[in-house]
Order: sequence, then C-alpha cells, then structure tokens
Amino acid sequence: MLATMFLVALGVFIAGYILYGRFMNRVYDLDAERKTPAEAQYDGIDYCPAHPAVLLGHHFASIAGAGPIVGPIAAAGLFGWLPVYLWCLVGSVFIGGPHDLSSIVASLRHQGKSIGEVITQWIGPRAKFLFLSFTWLSLVLVVGVFLELAAQTFARDCAVAFSGTLYIGLAVIFGLSIYRFRIPLLSATLVMLPIVLGAVWYGERAAWVQEAFTLPVNTWRLLLVVYVFLASVLPVWLLLQPRDYLASYLLYFAMIISSIGMVFGSGRFEVSLPAFKAFESSSGDYLWPILFVTVACGAVSGFHSMVASGTTSKQLRRETDARLVGYGSMLIEGLVAVVALGTVMMAGKVINNDPMETFGAGFGRFAELVGIDPATGKSLGLLAINSFILTTLDTATRLGRYQLQELTNMKLDRFTATAIGVAGSVAVIYVKTGDVPAWKVIWPVFGAANQLVAALVLLGLSVWVVKGLKKRATFLMIPMYFMLITTVAALVLLVKQNIVNKNYPLIVIGSLLLLMAVMLVKESFTALRRTEDTPSSDPAR
Repeated sequence: MLATMFLVALGVFIAGYILYGRFMNRVYDLDAERKTPAEAQYDGIDYCPAHPAVLLGHHFASIAGAGPIVGPIAAAGLFGWLPVYLWCLVGSVFIGGPHDLSSIVASLRHQGKSIGEVITQWIGPRAKFLFLSFTWLSLVLVVGVFLELAAQTFARDCAVAFSGTLYIGLAVIFGLSIYRFRIPLLSATLVMLPIVLGAVWYGERAAWVQEAFTLPVNTWRLLLVVYVFLASVLPVWLLLQPRDYLASYLLYFAMIISSIGMVFGSGRFEVSLPAFKAFESSSGDYLWPILFVTVACGAVSGFHSMVASGTTSKQLRRETDARLVGYGSMLIEGLVAVVALGTVMMAGKVINNDPMETFGAGFGRFAELVGIDPATGKSLGLLAINSFILTTLDTATRLGRYQLQELTNMKLDRFTATAIGVAGSVAVIYVKTGDVPAWKVIWPVFGAANQLVAALVLLGLSVWVVKGLKKRATFLMIPMYFMLITTVAALVLLVKQNIVNKNYPLIVIGSLLLLMAVMLVKESFTALRRTEDTPSSDPAR
C-alpha cells in the first residue's frame, strides 16, 4: 500500500510538472532573455541573482515549514488517510502549484515587489492596505510560533541544537566561499554537506555537546531572536540563502530515506490507520471544510505567495527558472506530505497527539531499512523538521520586514522594520491571557487565515492576468472560488464554535477576517468590472 501510494503520487507530480507546468509557461510567456529584478535592481542585499539549485533549496525550505508534516498527519488522524492523500495530489498540482508559480511571475513583472503591491496596481490602494496589514500580522504570529517551536526543539534535543547551530555558521562560510572567493558551487557543497549530515551522529555521542548545548528554553528563545534579526538585515547571499540551501539537503536526504522506506518497506510495515473514518470527526469537525484548512502547506498555502513574491522573486536570475523553483517546490512539498502521511498510517494514530513525534518515530523506522539506528533516525527526522521550522522562521522575519516597509511606503529602514516585527513576535510568546501565551490563543485561527490569504492572492492574480496580460484566468479563478468558499465556511464554523465556548479573542479575530475577506472580494470584482484597461505605466508584460 505505501509503495503504491508513493509511486502514484510521484507519477502524478511528474506529469503535472511537465504538462500543467508547460501550459502555465505558455500563459506567462516566460522568457530566459528577459531581465529579472535580481539583475535590473541588483543591490547585493535583497536583490541578488542565484543559481537555480541554490534558489530551489532556499524556496523549498522556506515554504515548507512544519506544515506538510503536521497538517496531513493531523488531518489523517481525524478523517483517515485517503481524503488527505487525494487532496495533497489534486491541491498541489492544480491549486498550490499555480498559486506559487503565478506569485513569482507576478512579482517578477512588478520589479520584484510583493503581491500586496501587485494588488495595489490592479485592484487599488485600499485593497493593498487590507492585504498587507493582515499578512504582516500573520507573519508576526508565524515568527513567534516557529521561534517557540524551534526553541523547544533545541531545548529538548541537544544533538539537533548542535546541528542547527553548526550549519548557521557553515552558511556564512558557504556564502563567502561562493560569492566572494568564487569557489564552485559543487565543490563547496561537497565539502559542507558531510559536516552538516554528520553533525547529528556526532552530537549524540560527544559529551561536550551534551553539556554545552543543554540550555534552558528561554536562552534558546533569546539566541534565536538575535539570529532572526541578523537573517533579516544581512545581505541575502551571506546567511539566509546559503543556510536555506544547505538545509534543503537535509530535507532531500530525509526524502530519500523516506522514499526508500515507503517503496521497499511496504511489505514490512503494516498500515493500521483506516483509509476513511467519517465525514464528522469525534471532536465534531467536518471533513469539509476542516480537512482543507488543516492540511495547508501539503496542498496550498497563502504563506507561499509571501515567500514567492518576497525573497524568491528578488533572486531569480532567469524567468524560466520560475517553473522549477515555484511549481517544482510545491510538488516536492506535496511529496513530503505523502511521506508524512505514510508515518501516521503505520502508527495508526497521532502518537501522543503530537504530529512531530509521529513523523520522527515513522522516519526512524524508515531509516532502519538503510542501516541507520532507529534512535539516530528519529533525531535525523526531528532535525529535518527543525530545518523546515528554522528556514521558515528566518525567511518569515525578512518577509515581515518587506511587508511593513511596503505598508509604510518604504519610510522605514530595514533595521527598524525588522525590530518592530521581531518585537511583536516576542510579545505573542511572552504576553499571556491567564496562564496561556497569546500565540496559543490566536493560533487556532491561523489555518483558516492562511488559506484565506491563498484565496485572496488567487483572486488578485486573476485580476492581473485578465487586466494586465489580457488572458483568461480560469485556471486561477476556479481554485480561487473553491478556496474562498472553503475558508469562509471554516471561519464561520470557528466563530460559531467560539461563541458557544465564549472565547472572545477568537470571535473577534474570526469576525475581522471575514469582514476583510468580504471587503477585498468586493474591491477585486469591482476592479474586474471597471471599463478602463491597464494603468498608464504597465510593467506587467
């Protein structure tokens, strides 16, 4: 069973990349000779052309986070593995992939600016204010939550902490080697990777590592605050890009081990999770719409558009690389979701109600097939997850800086904008409602909010394709309608449930999100109905 579902998913994603990717290539008329913002607006800090392999690693590691692991495992525990599996396949190929690729291309055609600026030009300034305000607040929450998760992971496993800290330092050396000393990419990669991959094995056995890296969680929080600030303000080639590139190999390594486990361990591992449980879970959640906002990054995520139009579009050296980096990364992420699904299928349930522990345990069993001790394999699996978390953490901090600068019409410098965002993220960790940190109070609404962003981005992209490119946008509009209806339904259910539970913060937040969605949809469809065509200065072509 595991082998069949993995090979079918692999076949679907390859076919989607070739056929649907070719279709979108024609829609956007991607041209390798057309200058990209990375070249035209090069500044050595944010705008910096990157080798496609390096940029693929950065983009894939940044968009993944823990989402394609935690979301599918949690959803499968509620509704069974089959509906999650089907959604990961269909969503990645026809919704998430087009959403991500289109976000990159739209940003490329608008001087590397964010989707918020694209919305400004084609829908209006009010829509920009609504969109950027919401996405900046979302990023503040993401940074806070992922900073907390990373700190907890480091405090719990010193081998993971040692490895994570080591390749932050190695990233700086790698960046200097490639961009300043002109060492070939392959040579630098071959030197660095064994060090990174061997760090977990060494960290578990070295006594000094056990002593030096066993630190309180609060210490790790403060160290990570310093790290994300530096990752946001330093030149992208020096820390952010090379760290994410090196981290991506940990993820590729984990994917290879998991793929071997899925294919060759299929007869050895028993699937004990039902294919389908029920349309309504034991906790009272309905398959639609809850499954589609729970799986998140494994099929589509609004956060991806912020990465695509934030850091990625500023580093693309050729337009044609957008298909590999944007569409390819989403399909790889879909495959990660399928592998994560395999781990919970073997476990039969979400172990200790912890998707990360479930994945780590399953990965340990996969690793045993290639001669790796299950305990070491589990640490490698947790390191892979932590790599996802760290890459999303540092990229999200930089994206928050971009969003706040654009929201204030570039009146804030990068240091001030970063400091404000990081301060907000620290606040959601330390400010409490009773005994509960603010992020835990707010986080339940994030799944629906994130998918709402995806729907609104698809709507904004559709307006650009219709008005700017003068082409049909059906391939974006159909996914947009589905995601918009689904997320609005999820928010209505959330508000209704919290009215019963008298959870007033979530009632207010959910209601504000619904209001924002209605206002942005109204603005967008008004823009589509306007008789005038394009702005006088048209960068869209």
